[in-house]
Amino acid sequence: MEIFEVEQKERVGREEAAARLHRLADMLARHNDIEFDRGGMRFKVKVPDELDLKLELEVGDDGCEFEIELSW
Repeated sequence: MEIFEVEQKERVGREEAAARLHRLADMLARHNDIEFDRGGMRFKVKVPDELDLKLELEVGDDGCEFEIELSW
């Protein structure tokens, strides 16, 4: 049972996508948590020292998709 889920999908430029990934990487490298601001609220989730990393690339006739998944 999920207690909480935040999902956001939007179209951004390649440089903005890279900037957001950099911010996430900085949070993971420097802190024990990640933070999200959504709807005027701030969410903070603790991240352990070790976690599972999944990278997935899908290439099809209708486009490409690259997913990064962290789980613990």
